[in-house]
Amino acid sequence: MAGSAPTSPTPALTDLFTPKLVTVLREGYRLDDLRADALAGLTVAIVALPLSMAIAIASGTTPERGLFTAAVGGFLISALGGSRFQIGGPAAAFTVLVASTISRHGLDGLLLATIMAGAFLLLMGVFRLGSYIKFIPYPVTVGFISGIAVILFVGQLHDLLGLTLPAADPADILPKLAALAAAIGTLNPTALGIAALSVATIVGLRRWRPHWPGILIAVIATSLIGALLHLPVETIGTRFGGIPSTLPIPALPPFSLDKVQAVLPDAVAFALLGAIESLLSAMVADGMTGRRHRSNMELVAQGIANIGSALFGGICATGTVARTATNVRSGARSPLAGMFHSVFIVLFMLVAAPLASFIPLAALAGVLVVVAWNMAEKTAFATLLRTSPGDAVVLLATFGLTVFRGLTEGIVVGFALGALLFIHRMAQHAGVEVHVPPVPEDQADASRPPYDPAIATDPDVAVYRITGAFFFGAAATVGAVLERIADQHRAFVIDFSAVPFIDSTAANTMDGIARKAARHHVVLLISGATPAVRKSLAAHGVSAPTVLFERSISAAISAAHAEIARRHSTEVSAPA
Repeated sequence: MAGSAPTSPTPALTDLFTPKLVTVLREGYRLDDLRADALAGLTVAIVALPLSMAIAIASGTTPERGLFTAAVGGFLISALGGSRFQIGGPAAAFTVLVASTISRHGLDGLLLATIMAGAFLLLMGVFRLGSYIKFIPYPVTVGFISGIAVILFVGQLHDLLGLTLPAADPADILPKLAALAAAIGTLNPTALGIAALSVATIVGLRRWRPHWPGILIAVIATSLIGALLHLPVETIGTRFGGIPSTLPIPALPPFSLDKVQAVLPDAVAFALLGAIESLLSAMVADGMTGRRHRSNMELVAQGIANIGSALFGGICATGTVARTATNVRSGARSPLAGMFHSVFIVLFMLVAAPLASFIPLAALAGVLVVVAWNMAEKTAFATLLRTSPGDAVVLLATFGLTVFRGLTEGIVVGFALGALLFIHRMAQHAGVEVHVPPVPEDQADASRPPYDPAIATDPDVAVYRITGAFFFGAAATVGAVLERIADQHRAFVIDFSAVPFIDSTAANTMDGIARKAARHHVVLLISGATPAVRKSLAAHGVSAPTVLFERSISAAISAAHAEIARRHSTEVSAPA
């Protein structure tokens, strides 16, 4: 009909379910791309090595199972996934669920639940549910991530303090705290010192040498000190006998109908958390590079990866935000970087497995204490408590249930409360923008411009693009990205050219980003915002001169470099 607005063609199934690796090879893959991916994969593997073992230990299993997960699950996620940059492996968010499942059903129950979760994820992708899983309210995300961070921290106190417990460490947090308090008389000062040195090394290098592999350096340094001085601390070797140098032969865990029914709730929880974590990680990569992942293909890959990980004796695998962001910032150009990361993990097992026996458990506990601190959404938690009574109720309900009842209860109740709150707010602010649908994320790559790695690797300017309705489902992603790059760049560009409207949660997030950027002396620019979006942002304090507005990304990048030069000139000319 004349005057009708053009609509985007519906993507074909071959576009929706084509792995990004195939897309990259079709576009053309050169030798310099291979070199960039290999270097990025090595960089990520250096980060993932100690972290994978630490997460496995915190999950109540042996360290090699974390390496199996990173090697097998990570390889399959990159090879088959719908994101160019996703790095898969064991995730700290799973430690609570995995430890609880092992305590109730044993290792065989965990492996069976992981395979079932993989099947659920596979079906979720096939039935194209990926576009809906991400729409979880910001307070729910903050609440359950912060709750997991608290549980993860408490779970490290045993090894952090070198305590000797008369029985197995309880899974629930209140009995665990009681058991730790009763055993405080067995505190090992040497273990505490090793853990403190591990934390200090990671934090110090992150501040003064941010491009150095702080986690690996901390683990190597504490291992050398412990071995050379023969310190009385428990190590991987004394507790687990070391790690194997090869991958095991794949095998199915024993199962029965009764066992399947018993682990079904755990499998559902694994699938739900895996879907949320992996799609959040893929969205972070999208924001940092300007690409768009295929969420349904990503879920299919996550499902296959979890099945493969369990067959090789690994634990739950998912996309990981920190390692994926490291991959992008290391110059990755394709899924081959994630595949290289897994290959390097296997090479480490083959060459250096005996050396892992010297790693102190207190050092790995220190690593996870830093991970827990970074996971906790401290600023967002306080902001939500202050600014919105409704969001505060959702936040506290999710947080409390996650810590004291379980992750599944926390997400379900929090999502229900958040959905009711959202419906109420939309009813109060009815307007044409309420009915604008999000822009479809699953599109053929042929309709997008070629990937320019210079955007992601510019040492001074980071670019983040947002596509579709910017509301609570995307607000957490923007905040997570800034947390990782605000102190690594001198300017930050956020492109709003494809944002039809913005809600109060997202506008409040932008206000927080502007204040954080100012504290870090980072130039913040917004490009392509419509007058309606600029008005919403201004109502929440996002306006000039704190934020610079430009018409396009290219203009914003030019303005960013000009502002950086102006500030540098001012600093140089300022009197001593």
